[in-house]
Amino acid sequence: MTETEAVAGETVPCPDEISTSGPTSSAEISEADSDDPAVDSDDPAVDSDEPAGNSGAERTARETVYRLLAIRARSRAELLRALLRGGVDPETAELVLDKFAAAGLVDDAAFAAEWVRGRHRHGGLGRGAIREELREKGIDEETAAEALHEVDTDAEVERARELVRRKARGMTGVESRAKMRRLLGMLARKGYGQALAFRVVREELEAAEPETSFSDDESLFAPEE
Repeated sequence: MTETEAVAGETVPCPDEISTSGPTSSAEISEADSDDPAVDSDDPAVDSDEPAGNSGAERTARETVYRLLAIRARSRAELLRALLRGGVDPETAELVLDKFAAAGLVDDAAFAAEWVRGRHRHGGLGRGAIREELREKGIDEETAAEALHEVDTDAEVERARELVRRKARGMTGVESRAKMRRLLGMLARKGYGQALAFRVVREELEAAEPETSFSDDESLFAPEE
């Protein structure tokens, strides 16, 4: 998935587009390391058995991680892939990420929780779509399931209703069956389950068009030709 999503014709930001604090360039990192003693005490590079500079490869890896985290929050797997693509050897990459994790700067549980909140509230995605995005970002099933607890059935239904109402406002003049098919397709693409989607769409359309009866017809979930 891209890092922005289209919701009812609008472009909405992913939650991870919010920058985290921290140096944004190698120069800023070097300046912070040399000028602020407090930074050294919290820096993931500091180890009781080795100096803060470490090897050139490790320092390059550290600066890469700082730069990426300054742009947006990332999972450990995302950072590892970026380091390996940049030519950092696996052992050094894992060592650096272990230090960032120990300092609390890389935390998959916190990342997953924030991703779920943002993608559900701002992106309008259902649990299924969010779960798939977390899988793509290397979040394990247990961590993903824990984060997804925040999106219970009531929250998912309410968000689906908001999406349906917003979309339906722009469908004046569309035949009822076609309208229902399009709304169901929209919710399906956003990862909402079929039963939940049908319930929400039917209730919303029947409230708006009390003279129309919408039957439980599975053919409505088929793509339009």
